[in-house]
Amino acid sequence: MLVEVARSPRYAESMALRLRPYRPEDESAAVAAHEELLADDFHFLLGWDATVSWSDFLRVLDDQRHGANLAENQVRAVQLVADVDGELVGRVSVRFELNGFLATTGGHIGYAVVPAHRKKGYATEILRQALVVIRADGVDRVLITCLEGNAGSRRVIENCGGTFESTVPLEAEQNLCHDNGQAARRYWIE
Repeated sequence: MLVEVARSPRYAESMALRLRPYRPEDESAAVAAHEELLADDFHFLLGWDATVSWSDFLRVLDDQRHGANLAENQVRAVQLVADVDGELVGRVSVRFELNGFLATTGGHIGYAVVPAHRKKGYATEILRQALVVIRADGVDRVLITCLEGNAGSRRVIENCGGTFESTVPLEAEQNLCHDNGQAARRYWIE
């Protein structure tokens, strides 16, 4: 007997999501998303510098993916765009190693969804796919963090199997994307 499982429209939308590397043609959409999220003190394009060409930025990302030419505080990582039918809806950064900042408050995986595409299930699907990427590289125990007040991100992490460990304060030198004075919730997914 064949049973068909009904899926909500939100679930169907999220399943069309695909993680992929940035392409040359993504520049305007990615920069627009970056500028939009800066209003929330969040960096969409990690490591991006407006004075550097997009092609040079893509080369830096490729180097980071291969662990080449890393700055002292960088680790091997991949930054991928979340694409739905050719439209950029978010991004994820998968860090295959942890430095001091990442081991405390940054975590292995960081993700963002463009505001116009929130509440469609994309964040959960981004995290699910990122877990496949990091596990394929041999990382089985994955640290993921979110701000204490970010209930949406907390739900996403918990829905993907995150087990709450602790809350840690964010200090100025660790605070790359958010206002000071907040705390980060630490979760492990195994």
